[in-house]
Amino acid sequence: MSANISKEYTNGEITVVWKPNTCIHSEKCWRGLPGVFNPKSKPWIQVEGATAEELIAQVEKCPSGALTWYRNSEGKQKPESSEVKIEVFPNGPVRIHGDVEITHSNGAVEQRAKITALCRCGHSANKPYCDGTHKKIEWRE
Repeated sequence: MSANISKEYTNGEITVVWKPNTCIHSEKCWRGLPGVFNPKSKPWIQVEGATAEELIAQVEKCPSGALTWYRNSEGKQKPESSEVKIEVFPNGPVRIHGDVEITHSNGAVEQRAKITALCRCGHSANKPYCDGTHKKIEWRE
């Protein structure tokens, strides 16, 4: 799967953007708003299942930045760069808040914005990004 894949779901007022290769499968989305996020459905995001405000509040809780949103009246806007914040989660990923440029081992350069979760366990199938494998294998630091 290409690292740049994104899918958009709109209710007319806002658009929810999902980047599958950024997702770490924390389950916060569907546990917090199951009327919208259902991994067993196709498509798995049904934005009609909540108000715009409920969608925004839930998408803002996404720990990896795989889910973002924008108001349709404003269009997609690139967030202004600011300081970078790095969090190390116990028994989990390193999460970077802010715009970053990642140079992969094959020389490919990728721009990431908002939140990037990097693997620490070494078992992700989507290295260098976390895919939640650390939970499945019960990895401990």
